[in-house]
Amino acid sequence: MRVAIVGGGIAGLAAAYELELARRTGVPVEYELFEAGPRLGGVISSSVVDGTVIERGPDSFLTEKPAAAELCRELGLERALVPSNDAERKTFILVRNRLVELPDGLMFLVPTKLVPMALTPLFGWTTKLRMLLEWTRGSGGRGADETDESVAAMVRRHYGQEVVDRLADPLLSGIYGGGAAELSARSVLPRLVEMEAQFGSLTRGTLAGIRARNAAANGAPAAARPIFTTLRHGLQQLVDALLARLDLLRLDPARLHLQAPVTAVERAGDGWRVVCGGASAEFDAVVLATPAWAASEMLEGVDGALSAELGAIPYSSSVTVNVVYDGADLDPLPEGFGFLAPAVEGRAMLACTFIHRKFPGRTAAGKSVLRVFLGGARNAGLLSETDPELSALVRRELLEILHISAVPELVEVQRWPRAMAQYAVGHAERIGRIRERLAGLPGLHLAGNAYDGIGISDCIRLGRGAARELAARSRAVPQPVA
Repeated sequence: MRVAIVGGGIAGLAAAYELELARRTGVPVEYELFEAGPRLGGVISSSVVDGTVIERGPDSFLTEKPAAAELCRELGLERALVPSNDAERKTFILVRNRLVELPDGLMFLVPTKLVPMALTPLFGWTTKLRMLLEWTRGSGGRGADETDESVAAMVRRHYGQEVVDRLADPLLSGIYGGGAAELSARSVLPRLVEMEAQFGSLTRGTLAGIRARNAAANGAPAAARPIFTTLRHGLQQLVDALLARLDLLRLDPARLHLQAPVTAVERAGDGWRVVCGGASAEFDAVVLATPAWAASEMLEGVDGALSAELGAIPYSSSVTVNVVYDGADLDPLPEGFGFLAPAVEGRAMLACTFIHRKFPGRTAAGKSVLRVFLGGARNAGLLSETDPELSALVRRELLEILHISAVPELVEVQRWPRAMAQYAVGHAERIGRIRERLAGLPGLHLAGNAYDGIGISDCIRLGRGAARELAARSRAVPQPVA
């Protein structure tokens, strides 16, 4: 079987790795990798500058999703895995130019402790009363099979608009780069949708889940795992380890095509034709590990309905600005990992992470690294600003919010246009329609952050899953006797 992998981000590399494993165990499969840009790794890009790790894209992956850590261990990177410093984890919300700590007992969007909620200045008394009364909601509310709604609508029904503005919107902007009013509750917060269907109250449902986990641990509180995991020298270590394992790609340039944008994927009998740079090649199967909008353009001539569904998945753009200071030049920063800036505050920033606190040991002694996030769905125009303009904007807001007047030692700006898929209301239904169209196109697979999870682990899981299906299919095909 000949397989074309289109897209050299982490999903495409994971697919190539899985096919390489199969090939080395005797499965009759060959593959070629097509990447439109000059490098592999997609949004994963990091380097070490004077002993400090600079992450230009994602800085970590969720520990509870195992695919990334499993791949790291397979590649011999287990000793390089670094957990987040959750013992000192605090997150702040910007409220009227003042940083307010998220109260204890807040499980993402759900309050589980009454006293911290009563004392926090994050919310007014009307909201606090709604939080208390939410606990009394009975079952028989919206069912998990009802029409999808936005996260904002769901949170508003339970806790009110202030929780949308000061909690749901900034949290989701920091994760997805999109607003709570557009994102799908069913796709983004499926556990909460299920809790509402079962318990009515999100607070009661969350507390029931905590009790169940503690009971499974024989009555003791369930051991807490770190929320995030990264690699000692940056996530680029994962990409580099994959490339080292895929050494045949280096030795055989015919299998690796860089700066080779694929313009079309077409049917060719029972297989597929990949058109690239005025030439074409035929394959038995194709893994499209590209953004959905790119896959839409490639498949327009194959299935118009599938192309339209893929093209309708919205994307947001973002800017990451790494700012490195000599720690002695800073006034003491607030404790914790950083802060989120709600849209109602009118700031350019979406969030700011104190990287030297979040992952100790990855920053040179005496240095402080602040990672600022800009753009998102609400301010995509910032991508057209120059690096000096963005640097000045970030420094001005850091001065106004954190009172940092020191001159940084390094400012590095990275733009990511149309990089983050948005799981808008109706996303699950759209993915269902996409899968129905794919069922009629054997040999075509989709992988990436547009379908079933936006994180690194999700992309790895989908890329490897597609490759495993193809390897199993190749094993099942009788081979000719020599």
